[in-house]
Amino acid sequence: MLDISVAYNRYKFVGYEFLTWLWFVIEHDPAQLNRVIQENINFTVGNRIMLQNAVHDAVETITIKGDDAGLEEGILALKKGALVTEIHLRVTEEENEWQLTLKGENLNISNLKLPESGQIETKDDVEGAVLEKFFLYEKIMVWVDAIYCYFIKIRLSPEWNDVVVPQIKKWILQ
Repeated sequence: MLDISVAYNRYKFVGYEFLTWLWFVIEHDPAQLNRVIQENINFTVGNRIMLQNAVHDAVETITIKGDDAGLEEGILALKKGALVTEIHLRVTEEENEWQLTLKGENLNISNLKLPESGQIETKDDVEGAVLEKFFLYEKIMVWVDAIYCYFIKIRLSPEWNDVVVPQIKKWILQ
């Protein structure tokens, strides 16, 4: 059995591949995510994306941030062999919007901003407000988990090398 730190370092590339694939799917076929989750939601790349490229024992890190920042530098980094290590996402469902940063190394969610919830006007509203917050937290966690499970199924299938990787390469080279 592998030591946990050895396994962590050996397989963290899977999270990077997941985030790179997720960016590709958001840009190329966002309806695929709706089919996975079976709900009508919209994923968009937010205002920050971080990529890493390991070149000759050196690690190059590219960070693109800003509300109006173009992602052309990110595509250029992908052309050079980089993978997405961190991505800021906006997820909308009807009038609700979540914002979060997803880290590929450990699939940690940070900077989570939940949709607005109802006002607390009386003491009796506190329990309902807490339950609503839990519901909103759980919803985004379930969505990310479902998308990751779907990715793993694709990643372990022959479809990954035969279909998905060529599509991603085509998207990068456009």
